[in-house]
Amino acid sequence: MTMVNKVNELRSKKQRLELGGGQERIDKQLSSNKMTARQRLELLFDEGTFVEVGGFIETRSIAFGMQEKKISGDGVVTGYGSIDGRLIYASAQDFTVIGGSLGEMHAKKITNILDMAMKMGAPVISINDSGGARIEEGLDALSGFGDIFYRNTLASGVIPQISVIMGPCAGGAVYSPAITDFTIMVEKTSQMFITGPSVIEAVTGEKVTFEELGGAGTHNEISGNAHFKYADEKSCIEGIKKLLSYLPDNNLSGAPFVRAGDDMNRLSDNIYNIIPDGSNSPYDVKDIIKEVVDFGDFFEVQADYAKNLVVGFARINAGTVGIVANNPKFLAGSLDVNSSDKGARFVRFCDSFNIPLVTFTDVPGYLPGKNQEHNGIIRHGAKLLYAFSEATVPKINVILRKAYGGAYIAMNSKHLGADMVYAWPSAEIAVMGPDGAANIIFRKDIANSDDPINFRAEKIQEYKDEFSNPYVAATRGYVDDVIDPGATRVYISSSLDMLSSKSESRPKKKHGNIPL
Repeated sequence: MTMVNKVNELRSKKQRLELGGGQERIDKQLSSNKMTARQRLELLFDEGTFVEVGGFIETRSIAFGMQEKKISGDGVVTGYGSIDGRLIYASAQDFTVIGGSLGEMHAKKITNILDMAMKMGAPVISINDSGGARIEEGLDALSGFGDIFYRNTLASGVIPQISVIMGPCAGGAVYSPAITDFTIMVEKTSQMFITGPSVIEAVTGEKVTFEELGGAGTHNEISGNAHFKYADEKSCIEGIKKLLSYLPDNNLSGAPFVRAGDDMNRLSDNIYNIIPDGSNSPYDVKDIIKEVVDFGDFFEVQADYAKNLVVGFARINAGTVGIVANNPKFLAGSLDVNSSDKGARFVRFCDSFNIPLVTFTDVPGYLPGKNQEHNGIIRHGAKLLYAFSEATVPKINVILRKAYGGAYIAMNSKHLGADMVYAWPSAEIAVMGPDGAANIIFRKDIANSDDPINFRAEKIQEYKDEFSNPYVAATRGYVDDVIDPGATRVYISSSLDMLSSKSESRPKKKHGNIPL
């Protein structure tokens, strides 16, 4: 056979490879409003930069007729390329090939990409679209899952890992997304669950649809297992690119800077009108965040879950920051089980990848109630305390209004190692709210008063004057400065610039024992 013939044979094999499970199955995939694995990668990577690795790999199994089912690629496309000029590794499961099921060689392709990403210190994206473990391969399939989970864990905190659910992700397959840093889902076409609706009905008698059980809405709003949802695959891929734009390549590099354009000394007149005069009146803290960050561009993470705490990425003076803020629009901004988990995980991600933290505090306390206590608010609330205490990145806190009790401490206070703490003149920093404090401190005096209503009002005001203001905390050094709200961006920008060379260590240990 001449070289020309050999090259023609290679081209023919490559063409068959690109067809995956064949045109009929490709058409079925497209009719379900889903792209093929290769189309997804083509849209994700810069044009012409994706390089496939392991394209000719096939299953080695011969049990249950697998030799007749095998197709080159074994149901997953893996490789590397550039996204906005940066090296990124990726795997994309191909549902047209044996339902994208995971077998021994399928898993080896994914672990190979994870190993390469670790060696090169580059982010990795895993696109999930699979029926789960390949039953015909038995324990070899389960072994493949374990190999992937192990590498996900080793890579955690070393390189950013993004899981994208673009179809089913069931059984053991869900644990890889659970370990990675961010999970992104597509509405109506993606699901995650341990056991499917038919198994649940057989075991418990409960009837539930695929979407109710594990759809994008469920995991973004109720379980908190996902971080983003998009209406379709195209907008999902755009979301992946935007997320990557805020993230560093690895834990030894800084987050990418963009070309500066928004003045670091920009003042805000609008900010004065956001917080209502009444201390119990709600407002949306995102309105304040957008006044402070570059060009008002805030990329929120888990926007539909535990809305009483807002987390996300932004830029201040062209550099990435992680934002954590209480939102009085929901549950008065109090901390509960879900928001504590949400905040702690985000803080730990930012600390792992050298992203400075900026906190906006307006918190009346931990949410009271039997359900919260029984669901472990003590343990879950401690996660946020632990995360802020553990973090060594630059930490800046701005106290907007309420900062009461243990929740004040948990929200990146000076006591947990915040580098700079600022307070607005509207800040109320105290052990508890003035109403409750007056009821406790002056209980007997109020009861014995001739005019208990007015007497109580006087004592509430007395407590406010004594403690519920930023100046007492400032005299003790718990607040570094009381600032003009309109200059908040200026103070944060200056502090970030000052803290850019911060170096802080923790006691040598294998790892801490966070209260899980």
